[in-house]
Amino acid sequence: MQDIIERKATYADLEAVPPHLVAELLCGKLVTHPRPAPRHSVAAASLTGDLVGPYQKGRGGPGGWIFMTEPELHFGEDVTVPELAGRKRKRMSEMPPKAYIEVAPDWLCEVLSPSTEKYDRGDKRDIYARAGVRHLWLLDPRIKCIEAFELTEGRWLLLGTYQGDEPVRIAPFADVEIQLDQLWPLG
Repeated sequence: MQDIIERKATYADLEAVPPHLVAELLCGKLVTHPRPAPRHSVAAASLTGDLVGPYQKGRGGPGGWIFMTEPELHFGEDVTVPELAGRKRKRMSEMPPKAYIEVAPDWLCEVLSPSTEKYDRGDKRDIYARAGVRHLWLLDPRIKCIEAFELTEGRWLLLGTYQGDEPVRIAPFADVEIQLDQLWPLG
């Protein structure tokens, strides 16, 4: 019987993926999935809107953050593309000159879908912990829920699971209320 040797995926493999797919390198494997569905996109855009005003622009909140949508993050050989990333402005004095970022954000949000959930809850969450991301949110528009985690001693601590239509305050953005039902306006 012949042994099958699986080769480690490279950045060249990622670049060869058609543009209608999102491609990532996770633990040596090339992972692709379709672009976000409308429900997924609306939830990410709504959450971005809730955070940018108070945390990036300082309107009704403390300011001091920079947010990005779908940044390409390089953590060694791993390449991820989360829906949202936030970094404290004091840790980002200028925009990176490259099309990707190599320094871990302070906060990431993954929007779960059937094609991404096992990676978002598995390999990507492990990669983010190793990289030192301090906060991770998993937003699931299918069940209208946010799970918030904080990295504590190298492990993810679940801060809370938030559902319903009540306003919530979630670290690291607890200065401002987020109205959950506004993240999924059409149900």
